[in-house]
Amino acid sequence: MTEQNPGAKRGPILIELDEEPTITPSTADPVPDLARPAAMQRVAVLAARKPSALARWFWRLFAALFAFTVSIVTYDAIMGLIAAHPVLGYVALGLTGAFVLVLAAIALRELSAFARLKRIDTLQKAAVDAMGAADLKAAKGVTDKLLSVYAHRSELNWGKDRFREREAEVFDADGLLGLAETELLVPLDASARREVEAAARQVAAVTALVPLALADVFTALTANLRMIRRIAEIYGGRSGTLGSWRVTKSVLTHLVATGAVAVGDDLIGTMAGGGVMAKVSRRFGEGVVNGALTARVGVAAIEVCRPLPFMKAKKPSVSGAVKRALTGLFDKGAG
Repeated sequence: MTEQNPGAKRGPILIELDEEPTITPSTADPVPDLARPAAMQRVAVLAARKPSALARWFWRLFAALFAFTVSIVTYDAIMGLIAAHPVLGYVALGLTGAFVLVLAAIALRELSAFARLKRIDTLQKAAVDAMGAADLKAAKGVTDKLLSVYAHRSELNWGKDRFREREAEVFDADGLLGLAETELLVPLDASARREVEAAARQVAAVTALVPLALADVFTALTANLRMIRRIAEIYGGRSGTLGSWRVTKSVLTHLVATGAVAVGDDLIGTMAGGGVMAKVSRRFGEGVVNGALTARVGVAAIEVCRPLPFMKAKKPSVSGAVKRALTGLFDKGAG
C-alpha cells in the first residue's frame, strides 16, 4: 500500500475524448409529448362512438320521467299556493308560464338550427351524387338551393350576380358546381381558414407562454369549440347549443372515419422539433403540437360544414394552416 501525502494538492481530472460529441443540449431534439396526441385520439374516438340502443333508451326514459316529475311537483306547488295565497299563487303561475314560453322559444331555435345543419348535409350529398351521375338537372337543383341558403348574405351579392350571369353558359354538372364553388364558396373558404389559423395561433401561444396547469387544455377545448361553431356559421349552418354539439360530434366522427386523427403525427413531430424555440424549450414544442392538432380539427370542420365538396378550389392542408398561423410567433420569441 502506497502512502499518500495528505498535503498534496488535488486538481481537476481531465478525461480526453477521442471524438467530439455529435449531439449537444442545444442541438438535441426535444422530448416528444406523446400523451397529448394520444389523449386527442381517445377523445375523438369516444365522442364519435355511437351509444348503444340500451343507453339511448335509458336517457330517453330518464328525460321523460324527469320532465313528468318536475311538472307534477310544480303543478301541486302552484295549486297549493293559489289555495293558500291567491295573489302569490297567480304570480307563481305567471312566472311559470313565462318560463315555459322561453323554453319553447329555445326549443324552436334549436330545431331551426338542426334544420339548417340538415340542409347543409343534404346539399353536400346531393352535390356528390350529381357529380357522380353527371346530372346537369340535379346540379342545377343543388345550385338553386345553395343560392337560397345564401339569399340574405349581402357580402356574397357580387358572387351571386356573377354566378347568375354565367350559369347559362355551362352545360355540364361538374362545370356548374365548380362555378358555384368559385363564385360563392371561395370567399367563405378564406374566412374559414382565418378562423382555423386564429384558433391554432391562440392555442399554441397559450400552451407555450402560460405555465398554469390545465390552462392549455382549457384553452384548446374552448378555442376548438368556438372555431367549429364559427366555421359552421360562415358556411350558413348557424347553430344553437345542441346544434354546436351536433356539429362537433360530426367533425370528430369525420376525423375518426378518415383516419385523420392518427395520420400526420410524423409531420406534426417534424414541425414541433424543427423550430429553434422547440429545441430550447419543451413548452414551445408543445405549443406547436397543440396548434397543429387544432388546425387538423379546423380542416375537418371545413370539410364537414362546407355545402359543396372541394372541386376547383384547393383543399386546405394542416401544414399550410399551421405555417401561416405560427409564422413569426415562435421566431419572435426566439429573437
